[in-house]
Amino acid sequence: MAPHRTWSLPLALAILLCAQLAQCFSIPNPFGFSARAPAPVLPDLYEASVPELQAGLDAGHFTSVHLIKAYFARIEEVNIKGPGLRAVLELNPSALKQAARLDIERKRTGKRSELHGIPVLLKDNIATIAAEGMNTTAGSFALLGSVVPEDTGVVKRLRKAGAIILGKANLSEFAQFRGNIASGWSGRGGQGSNAYFPHADPCGSSSGSGVAASIGLAAVTLGSETDGSITCPSSNNNVAGIKPTVGLTSRAGVVPISAHQDTVGPMTRSLTDAAIVLTVIAGKDTNDNFTLAQPPVVPDFTKALNKNALKGKRIGVPRRVALNDSLTGNDPSIGVAFEEALRTIKGLGATVVDPADLPSADDFLTSSNETIVLSVDFKVQLNQYLKALAENPSGVRSLADLIKFDDENPTSEKPAGFEDQSGFIQSEATNGFDAEYFAALAADHDLGSTRGIDFVLKKFNLDAIVLPAPGFTTIPAAVVGYPIVTVPLGFFPDNVTIGSAGPETVYPAPGVPFGLSFLGTAFSDFELIGFGYAYEQKTQTRLSRKAFPAAIPKTQLKDVIGK
Repeated sequence: MAPHRTWSLPLALAILLCAQLAQCFSIPNPFGFSARAPAPVLPDLYEASVPELQAGLDAGHFTSVHLIKAYFARIEEVNIKGPGLRAVLELNPSALKQAARLDIERKRTGKRSELHGIPVLLKDNIATIAAEGMNTTAGSFALLGSVVPEDTGVVKRLRKAGAIILGKANLSEFAQFRGNIASGWSGRGGQGSNAYFPHADPCGSSSGSGVAASIGLAAVTLGSETDGSITCPSSNNNVAGIKPTVGLTSRAGVVPISAHQDTVGPMTRSLTDAAIVLTVIAGKDTNDNFTLAQPPVVPDFTKALNKNALKGKRIGVPRRVALNDSLTGNDPSIGVAFEEALRTIKGLGATVVDPADLPSADDFLTSSNETIVLSVDFKVQLNQYLKALAENPSGVRSLADLIKFDDENPTSEKPAGFEDQSGFIQSEATNGFDAEYFAALAADHDLGSTRGIDFVLKKFNLDAIVLPAPGFTTIPAAVVGYPIVTVPLGFFPDNVTIGSAGPETVYPAPGVPFGLSFLGTAFSDFELIGFGYAYEQKTQTRLSRKAFPAAIPKTQLKDVIGK
């Protein structure tokens, strides 16, 4: 038996110090034990960025399995329980298995990309193969159990990059084309709401994606926009959103509204994350011929992340963008924040050209061209989507079937306050690609480009246009498929008058966020990301206010590691 040793406290401390120094300088430890390494600092999932998550995964501080478990738990806390945000429709039952495989792959061969092992939440109009265990329904019971032929183009790219589909986000049913129904409501998901004020309007049809990103229910979310559906929920939920140029990302397999205006883009807590995601999902797809017109090489959009991107640039301010020359059509506090943003942009080295008005601005207020185009496109393209389904238990195979299904299922699809189907009915009454349709397309090009965005960019030699995200902002870009990058701008003051946004939602409301949007011509996405990033990094607006306490999930990685 070895003799018993009695250590004095000073001697014990000296030995421990020697052991630590030996470890630091790679010197053999003469005492036979090592100092315990400090516990790793784990990222806060409320704000965690993709680079932070990748650093922790690479270092072995946690795994993708841990991430999935943590996000699942966070969703469980606030989605139906607690504040009942209803941001998520369903979770991916295959996510944990996928995460385990990707964790093994990371150890054996390294990561595929910056999205390797990163959980992504998809808007529920972005199709995924049924064999994985999830539905693709656009929020409607009419598509519950339907079987799509294959993954959407963007999902194929996400999977190739090693991303994990976490689940499906709630949305405004059929991307809010059904009728005059409050944002964020779907038959399957119910009324989604903002996390910054109880029952506040989440906005846009990508509502669940915006809410989920805002409080860290997923690392990354995807939305889609036809007119405002990425821009507005990004604005209302204090996140960064990129509405890409139509044709930069594939829409193949997305439940459609219009091939001329639909686009898929990222909604994240920072433009850094959004740029990482866009780099992965952008590119040509033979199943979407609009993508074949994009430039031959997809840029690495993370290279646009330059804090000096606004230096020497010319940024225009279209003042005549809404009725009565109002810049926003909303609470004056948005205008106050916008004027401060213009001063910031100048301080970052840009020349602000103010005003730089769109000659077509007033004409947009009376134009019905967008409605004509969308109504025709929706009927034609939705009928094609429904007919291509491998299975659909409801029997819905056309827009006419869909209208009938809703009428015959009023409890689930037409509850009180959510009965309207005027968008569907108007679309069903169209006669296809007739002379009126082509005239409307041409008029949209004139309004959005010839006398719109391209006109003002050329006339004033501008690099981009800047506007508050709320209001008229999205329409000129929507009708010609041009990009918009949105970042946080501010929050409604605590004394703002609370308004109604629907049967179950309010807007404006105290503390609800609003955003700033940079607009440009086709495929100027790279430049707009740079401008948005420079502003975002200078102001750090997102970090100045959090969601209301009950809407902030408490589960963190430490709560699932080792459990």
